[in-house]
Amino acid sequence: MNIFVINSGSSSLKYQLFRWPQEQPVSRGLIERIGLTDGLLSHHAMVDGHERTVRRTLPIPDHRAGLEEAMRLLTDAKIGVIKNPDEIAVVGHRAVHGGEQFRDTTLITAEVKEKIRQLFSLAPLHNPANLLGMEVAEQLFPQARQVAVFDTAFHHTLPPHAYRFALPEKLYTEHGFRAYGFHGTSHKFVAGEALRYLENPAARVITIHLGNGCSMTATAAGLSVDTSMGFGPMNGLVMGTRAGDTDQAIIFHLIEHLGYTAAQVQNLLNKESGMLGLTGHSDMRDVTRSLEQGDESAQLAYHLYAYRIKKYIGAFMAALNGAEAIVFTGGVGENDARVRELACQDLDFCGIALDTAENQRRAPGIRDLSAPGARVKVLVIPTNEELEIARQCAELVG
Repeated sequence: MNIFVINSGSSSLKYQLFRWPQEQPVSRGLIERIGLTDGLLSHHAMVDGHERTVRRTLPIPDHRAGLEEAMRLLTDAKIGVIKNPDEIAVVGHRAVHGGEQFRDTTLITAEVKEKIRQLFSLAPLHNPANLLGMEVAEQLFPQARQVAVFDTAFHHTLPPHAYRFALPEKLYTEHGFRAYGFHGTSHKFVAGEALRYLENPAARVITIHLGNGCSMTATAAGLSVDTSMGFGPMNGLVMGTRAGDTDQAIIFHLIEHLGYTAAQVQNLLNKESGMLGLTGHSDMRDVTRSLEQGDESAQLAYHLYAYRIKKYIGAFMAALNGAEAIVFTGGVGENDARVRELACQDLDFCGIALDTAENQRRAPGIRDLSAPGARVKVLVIPTNEELEIARQCAELVG
């Protein structure tokens, strides 16, 4: 069974094609700068046991054009891995916000799409792009079953005392004001990989997803019991452009005394804050370069970023009554040794200690960075949201 996984962003699109039950994709790709004349496409395919790579710069006016280009490569006479789109049985889609409605992986219908549309206001940067990917895929793969895998679904195991806010009851019962959590597909994947690595299905694991968006989750036996993001994906850690935890009084002051509109405040907290607001750069690689050049704002930003992670490690240690492991994942979590070192400093009281030499070493796969004798494992586990989506699709359709 061929499962094609699409992870659709506002101006990018990642895809992988799995020949299930093989968990290694036969093809994968990334399309960036959608909507611009200098779009970027990177496509990889396994042909006769060898990986073939195509990289192109070309106009990609919209998501349909991007997927059509990917399909041309997937069916190419020389490097194609299928003969035509009808060979794809299932298309799996990442969907960021499922609200209260979607607690499980779901077959996509007109009703499901309408409910996703109704949730646009809760994830304005993500849900519209996710829905667009679904609608384009329905046109390009009319024979396939379309499946939505929701980031929020993993967090529906949170207990009420973790997901409820101290607000009037009717705001929850009538309007759904609660913590939903995000990056659930990534947290579920790396938590499961950690349990296998530890050979302990009941282990308590704190997962730390650090990319442009950042979040942490406390898990017990592979289930989410608390998480740093809340009603929307702005809360918790400092992120590339998002502020994370912020005093609510600042919002009222911006509106009442500085003349901001609600839309301007949302834009400020979503797109102009975080590392971008602190340093002028949203990409941690650029922040690192500024830090190495002696930029004091970059130094402050790094410490603020790591300090917030450390605070959540402490909070989740308390929520779990300890942990067997913490896991760093995502582009920053997997590659930035400085962030890991700062986040783990002075946590020896709860059993966390880094092997500094191992922390600096780069290697593929799962890595154990904990110092000899440390009670808590410090792991780096590369996330694979596309594989997790494929697994959930296969489980749903049988």
